Amino acid sequence: MKKFIQISSGRGPEECCFAVAQVLKKIIKDCKLNNCYHEVITREPSDINGNLHSASLWIDTKNKNDIIDDWVGTIQWVSQSPFRIHHKRKNWFIGVFEISNAKIKTLDFKDVIYESFRSGGPGGQNVNKVSSAVRAIHKPSGLSVKVMDTRSQLQNKKLAQARMVQLWNAYQLEQIRHSNENQWNNHLNLERGNPVKKFKAKDFKLKSAPKKYKNQRSKEKQNWKREV
Repeated sequence: MKKFIQISSGRGPEECCFAVAQVLKKIIKDCKLNNCYHEVITREPSDINGNLHSASLWIDTKNKNDIIDDWVGTIQWVSQSPFRIHHKRKNWFIGVFEISNAKIKTLDFKDVIYESFRSGGPGGQNVNKVSSAVRAIHKPSGLSVKVMDTRSQLQNKKLAQARMVQLWNAYQLEQIRHSNENQWNNHLNLERGNPVKKFKAKDFKLKSAPKKYKNQRSKEKQNWKREV
């Protein structure tokens, strides 16, 4: 089963953006350890190289259905700021959200048109004389991809279709993120006392979840999913 995950800094400062990037790495590592195929769909970089305002990915959970359950919720990072040495705050919070598959609409290829054109650059005479390159355009949204990877128009069309699906999923997740951003920020403010995971120090080592949270985990997780 394919599940979509969004990691958000809640528009927090760079320390939260650092935490988003680190949590993304941890989730990817978790997927690899459990042999769960995953694909990062979007990364929204912050002003500091390597940090992320948000990231989204989908995970195939058929090998481990509950792989994301331990991640959904508020994540706390306890550390002195690596970016502001004299800053007194040491607690930083981000959110990990599961997006309902019902909100992710399947791309209807009836809405996609294809245009062929001549590709430029190196590759021999065939590249310049035959209209082998393909541009796919999703009419309702205006999304488009251009492919000129091969000399075959058919192969380029297949590649364009695959990339349009990726672009379409990323577009939808971005729209969902914007529409829910205020709700997510409010939820972060409410849930700071009950993080699902705690990490500490600059090396982002895992600490155990608070006992209070463990006792209430199932109920709160279900409430979280209903809200998102």
